[in-house]
Amino acid sequence: MSEGLRVADVTFRYGAKTALEEVSFDIAPGRFAALLGPNGAGKSTLFGLLTRLFTTAEGRIEVAGHDIARAPRAALARMGVVFQSPTLDQDLTIRQNLGYFAALHGLSGAEARGRIDAALDRLAIAERAGERVRDLNGGHKRRTEIARALIHAPSVLLLDEATVGLDAASRQAITDHVHRLCAEDGLTVLWATHLTDEVRDSDRLVVLHRGRVLADGECGALRGDAPLKDYFLTATGAPA
Repeated sequence: MSEGLRVADVTFRYGAKTALEEVSFDIAPGRFAALLGPNGAGKSTLFGLLTRLFTTAEGRIEVAGHDIARAPRAALARMGVVFQSPTLDQDLTIRQNLGYFAALHGLSGAEARGRIDAALDRLAIAERAGERVRDLNGGHKRRTEIARALIHAPSVLLLDEATVGLDAASRQAITDHVHRLCAEDGLTVLWATHLTDEVRDSDRLVVLHRGRVLADGECGALRGDAPLKDYFLTATGAPA
């Protein structure tokens, strides 16, 4: 069974408005894929479908080989998610936040502690585990949310504009950490962003615009000799 992510011919409408039209792409296991699109491209709608906030009868979504429509529990159990809006409890410590999430997944005792410690180490925040979330900077809060999303050992990690509101150095650190998760742990990552400097030439790139996939391939091959920003502006017809 594949540990990757498959989106096939997915269409979604808000009433008479088509938000996504026949969107298709596959992400192989252990691959970092950037979903790049301007605001309003349909990225958040797609993430809503991937996480079952919305449903559609048009198309198919598979998470680690599980059809999300036919086996939603199995599909969601293989998925970790970091949403754009923060969802941590500000008055709990990092470890308490992760412990609460572990309990929601039926993990307790030594197993929960082991997974929490491993996630803290992977995101380089173990030394801050006893600090309250409200006392952390934005970058460490995001790392905590990513660590939390890894507690149940997912195969696929979805991140929706995960660096929004962070400074350039913090954004770079977060993207570096997530790339290491792909390389070292074999995670399949879908990273939604509108920022071209977060995408590497070796990344898989899916360009979404007005609900359609405009381009899909390795970033370096797609952009050619042009900077990614210029390629993206030309592809989407957006003003410079």
